[in-house]
Amino acid sequence: MPSSPEAARVAVDRVLCTGHGVCAQTLPGAIVLDEWGYPIVRHEAVEPEAAALAVKLCPARALYLRS
Repeated sequence: MPSSPEAARVAVDRVLCTGHGVCAQTLPGAIVLDEWGYPIVRHEAVEPEAAALAVKLCPARALYLRS
């Protein structure tokens, strides 16, 4: 998804991340998991509602919205 005024930008704090994979399940395509189960952000601009849900569901609180 190209960046637009309606898009939210997500990022992962790699220090806090514990590799649960909830972000990749919540934002498929935007976030993929590496071979160890840690997220790689492929597309940081995502739908705001989906981004907010992914941030809320992250068990390690490692996913956040960028400004």
